[in-house]
Amino acid sequence: MKFKVLYYVNQFFGQIGGEEEAGMAPVFKKENIGPALGFNGLLGEEGEVVGTLICGDNYFNENKEEALEYIMNVIKESNPDIIVAGPAFNAGRYGMACSGVANAVIDELNIPVVTGMYIENPGLDSCRAKAIVVETTDSAAGMRKALPVMANIVKKLMKNEELGLPAEEGYISQGKRLTVLSDKRGSRRAVDMLLARLTDEPFETELPMPVFDKVDPAPAIKDLSKSTIALVTSGGMVPHGNPDRIQSASAQKWGKYDVSGREALTGEYCTIHGGFDPVYANEIPDRVAPLDMLKEFQKEGVIGNVFEYFYTTTGTGTSVGNSIKFGTEIGKELKEAGVDGVILTST
Repeated sequence: MKFKVLYYVNQFFGQIGGEEEAGMAPVFKKENIGPALGFNGLLGEEGEVVGTLICGDNYFNENKEEALEYIMNVIKESNPDIIVAGPAFNAGRYGMACSGVANAVIDELNIPVVTGMYIENPGLDSCRAKAIVVETTDSAAGMRKALPVMANIVKKLMKNEELGLPAEEGYISQGKRLTVLSDKRGSRRAVDMLLARLTDEPFETELPMPVFDKVDPAPAIKDLSKSTIALVTSGGMVPHGNPDRIQSASAQKWGKYDVSGREALTGEYCTIHGGFDPVYANEIPDRVAPLDMLKEFQKEGVIGNVFEYFYTTTGTGTSVGNSIKFGTEIGKELKEAGVDGVILTST
């Protein structure tokens, strides 16, 4: 008998539409749509996809309880053997939705879940300990490589076969330490690795450590009273109406607005940030991005000048890759404009 797979995708891969359909509520179709179609073919005679769940990325992240209620009811009625979600690649909101579905299904129904994400997807850390997350490229161009890996893992799980190491099977480490047998004791292996390192030969550590960027601090500003200071925030402060359509989470862009003629943000600005209660920030936007205080310091002679443009984006769920990109782009503009220092606020 074939095992049954239920497939979850967002509005784009569900062929409903793009960003304009991101607010669609979940629907269930008893057919293979988008990646579910190719995935079904990869299962061969062993399994089959029995339907596709489709939900808008914005709807899931903004109405999680309602979305999960519908999704869980469909899963209970369909009674699949395994759930497959995505792959989400580096799409942050899609990754968070896949993660939310995975955690709910595993915790409440004890059904295994396989998904796929880029290593920097913000949804990864919240589900990697429970779901099997296949490592993908950062864009959908990697779909053809990701689906066969996900299908192979699904087939192994359904046959109760033990998965190999993450590097062998193509999934991201779950942070679990397992007991394995070796023909060499630990001290011998450690010495072998040391000798390989000293002689510039290849070796692989048994306990990889995280790598963090180290950024040298800029030299101190010698005279603030003669300096131009810019204001930058990841608090999502934008003009009313969000004219540049900056995302409320998993930002894909940043905004730049002329504040040379303003004494404060209050009055024309609000936050579109999806990661905190906006009430007090919307009441007085300068609580998050203090243009009012910078203007006062300028009048008092504490600083020489407030840079004419204000920069903003949202930090919640935004990938490290995009954060580096935003910082590099904004920093380049500020440096070329002769700005001496930056007040960078978050939430």
